[in-house]
Amino acid sequence: MPSGLAAASPLLLLPLLLLPLLSPVRAQTQADDNSNSARLSSAIRRLTQNYDNRLRPNFGTKVLDIGMEVVIASFDSISEVNMDYTITMYLNQYWTDNRLAFDIRNANKSMTLTGEFASKIWVPDTFIANDKHSFLHDVTEQNKMVRLYGDGRIIYGMRFTTTLACMMDLHYYPLDVQNCTVEIESYGYPTEDVTMQWKNGQSAVDGADRVKMPQFTLEHFEVSTTTISLSTGSYQRLSLIFRLRRNVGFFVFQTYLPSILIVMLSWVSFWINHEATSARVALGITTVLTMTTISTGVRSSLPRISYVKAIDIYLVMCFVFVFAALLEYAMVNYTYWGARAKRKAKRLRDASSGNNTRGNCSGDFIDNSPINGSGLGGSSGGSGGVGGGIAGVGRSYLRQRRVTAGSLGGGGFDRRHQHQRAAAAVIGQQLRQRALQIRARMPRIKDVNKIDKYSRLAFPSLFVLFNLCYWCFYLLTG
Repeated sequence: MPSGLAAASPLLLLPLLLLPLLSPVRAQTQADDNSNSARLSSAIRRLTQNYDNRLRPNFGTKVLDIGMEVVIASFDSISEVNMDYTITMYLNQYWTDNRLAFDIRNANKSMTLTGEFASKIWVPDTFIANDKHSFLHDVTEQNKMVRLYGDGRIIYGMRFTTTLACMMDLHYYPLDVQNCTVEIESYGYPTEDVTMQWKNGQSAVDGADRVKMPQFTLEHFEVSTTTISLSTGSYQRLSLIFRLRRNVGFFVFQTYLPSILIVMLSWVSFWINHEATSARVALGITTVLTMTTISTGVRSSLPRISYVKAIDIYLVMCFVFVFAALLEYAMVNYTYWGARAKRKAKRLRDASSGNNTRGNCSGDFIDNSPINGSGLGGSSGGSGGVGGGIAGVGRSYLRQRRVTAGSLGGGGFDRRHQHQRAAAAVIGQQLRQRALQIRARMPRIKDVNKIDKYSRLAFPSLFVLFNLCYWCFYLLTG
């Protein structure tokens, strides 16, 4: 055992012997790092010492080109009520400022500086034209970065969340497709001073393929460049257009399927006996009120727009079907009880006509009896009542003839008014005849159960036809 320890002793002493040799190397490395940092710090101070951040690069010589790059972090929300959407993204801007070149021979050499350095140099006055509200993230520090290359190239990046206006067309809602944009441009520099362009074209946008949204699917995006003419000059605008298709699955389970079930529930009344008035009326009113509640819930989540949306058409037609089912029972009930009332009235008329026939027979016997000639005279006795009545009728008739003759003779009759009344009478007679013809052609329903039997087939068939037309139109044209 002592011999083994003696053999290992030189190995244990070797690090102690090398330690004095390594100390100068480490000290030299630390000195080099300090010297490099001091040199870069001195270079930065020298660059910004006489730097005027009020003047853009290439001022007075040529137009400054600025490249844009966008990285999509997330789509946070999309609101139909406010007509906007919220997005979190990274915006990187590229340009060259020769005043900040610190190592021309080593152009790819770079320094990454904090966001505070951006306040000491000129940066583009970029803004988002359709912005409503934005904020820069500051956890744990402000999410800003400046990267400076040896030849003066600069990358200025930031991370922020912005709420952007998106004017949506809701005619096809919820089977709609929306185009929402990000509009980037310079606020103060016209095209004579600054031009903006997407860096590497379509490749300037990254992260869009990783975006996931609960109610929408990002089908594709595209970039474009336009020139906006204002009273202060012409400005270049970069547009990033997102094509968003709404996912209809949520609305199928939230609105369409319940509406379909409510309509089918209203058809149950066709299989209930027509004498069960309380059951059929209660079922009809319940389905109507339920459809009203569904329609109110859908409208509360949408803006108050004047035009008709696709979901409005569907809900209105479902309401029409459930209301028609309620009216169908009203027709059944009226037909059933109306027929009974007609039969009862007919029996009463038949009975009264039989009594009148017997009364007429006895009346004929009395009328055929001889009348006393003294009754026709002008005697004032008890038998003179009949004669007096006949004489009174005669005198009244004579007075009416005299008044009529006087009016005709006076020429006060309006002949044009007479023609109008005659024409109106003819038209009324023609309308009555036409109504009688239509009523004669209409089938007379003697069994009210036939109405329910026809409804059991007609209502489902029409509803299926409506669904085929609705879904084919909106899915194919959308």
